[in-house]
Order: sequence, then C-alpha cells, then structure tokens
Amino acid sequence: GSFTVRLLQTSTFQNTSCVETEGLGLLEDIELGSIDKHTWTIRFYQPWVRPALPRSDWDTIQNMIRIYLQQFNHLVNEGAMEKDVPYPFVAQCMAGCELYPNRTGRAFAYVAYNGQDFLRFNTDNATWLPFRDTNLSRYVQAVLQNYTAFSEMVEVLFNDTCVDDMEVLLHYGKEALERQ
Repeated sequence: GSFTVRLLQTSTFQNTSCVETEGLGLLEDIELGSIDKHTWTIRFYQPWVRPALPRSDWDTIQNMIRIYLQQFNHLVNEGAMEKDVPYPFVAQCMAGCELYPNRTGRAFAYVAYNGQDFLRFNTDNATWLPFRDTNLSRYVQAVLQNYTAFSEMVEVLFNDTCVDDMEVLLHYGKEALERQ
C-alpha cells in the first residue's frame, strides 16, 4: 500500500519574545524523532533512522529546520503585531508526503491556528489557500505568497526530497513497519 511521512509542529506563542515549539516526525504511526524545544536539534527515536541518511543530510535537514523555525517565529510574531492578534495563541503545522506503490507521491502542508484549520499549501501550483476567508487568513496567505523563497523550499522539500528520503526510510524501517 501507500506510506506517509508526517512532520508535526506545535508552536505556542506566549508573547512576542517567548515561543515554545515541539516537533515530531512520523513514518505511518512510528515515531522517528523529535526536535529538542531548547536547542532545535533532532532526537532520533528509532535505531535505524540516523543510519538511513548520511550525516551531512541530517546536518542539512537540521539546519533547514532551524532556519525555518526562526523565520516562522518571526513571520508569525510580525503578523500577530500587524493584525493585533491577542497572545497567547497556538500555531500548528503538519507537512509531509505520501508515497504510492507505483513510486509516485503526493506532498501536503497544513497550518492550524488555535486548533482550527487555517491554511493549506497547494503543491501543484505552489500556492497557499485559506480554509476560511478571514482578515487574518488573507493577510497570512499574502505574506506567504510573497515570501517565494519559503514556498519554493517547501515545494522542493516535499515534491523531491520527501519521496526520495522516504524510500530510504522504508528500506531501513522495513522490519518496524512489518511489525505494525
């Protein structure tokens, strides 16, 4: 059948200078690892995950996560101040890809605000679409659409890297998946 890799992020914005972020990576329902909320380093939960990719790839992934989280926190705080969003609030993101038996894949990215669906990324044309048409969702959509480097990174990550890396993880995690 098909297999899905999901990256989950929960960021709690207490105020403009205090954000706590938790991150978890899953292959199906197997926890691959998480992000240390203080150092933003990857913690591996399965013994086969780290050897699946070269150290340089993990270093690149970890650096991309750090850059993403810095930019994410900055953009969210900027938007919250611009639109008078009251603190505290929670932003959640789920992104990943599904790999089908014919080796094609589908990427996805969703954003939630205070537990409600907020935006989704259309990987076919690299656009952000709001779930509900609100002043805040239009503002965030416009910011993300104008922030082309971010959208391009998301598109490349999920349309290329995700499927390639997932095939390697499936190979290394074959026993764990078969036990499910």
